[in-house]
Amino acid sequence: MYKVYGKASNRGFRILWMLEEIGEPYELIEAGPHDPAVLAVNPSGKVPVLETDGAAIPDSTAILTFLADRHGKLTYPAGTIERARQDALTHCILDEIESLLWIGTRHKFTLPEERRVADLNPSLKWEFDRNIKGLAERFQGPFLMGDAMTIADIVLTHNLNWALGAKFPVESGALLDYSKRMRGREAFRRVAAMAKG
Repeated sequence: MYKVYGKASNRGFRILWMLEEIGEPYELIEAGPHDPAVLAVNPSGKVPVLETDGAAIPDSTAILTFLADRHGKLTYPAGTIERARQDALTHCILDEIESLLWIGTRHKFTLPEERRVADLNPSLKWEFDRNIKGLAERFQGPFLMGDAMTIADIVLTHNLNWALGAKFPVESGALLDYSKRMRGREAFRRVAAMAKG
């Protein structure tokens, strides 16, 4: 059984959703960053962390990739062109979408007040809007890679929810419909209920 350190209200959501989608059992150790339980398995103190086979794996995308490869689900096989496209899409989301959301969050909540840049969000939102429009143009539907759901869908859906909560612009009807469909998945709803509870 997998152990997941984190919360359903942060990037741990991605891991829990993945495990629910693929039907693998897990134990959730509800812990935030730098919690003693997290520090015991990840010296950086960052969450989420997946513990399995006596090893701790940090970083949500690394964990998603590990689980997908290990179970042969929500991914294309390593070494295929489809996998290269999936990885490129996942990294594009992390680089061009998530990084802007994270910078905005850090300057609003995470950094010490004297280190925050108050007027940064308009610039971040402008770049986010440009990048999300570019991503929308590449959307193949019903999933990002066409007919098959992959880990890129988990990462993008999590980011779209984050963006909507942070009031970042998502104006693409196709991406908004996609996000709504993804949030309607049974596995997603089970994890969302954990986040609320």
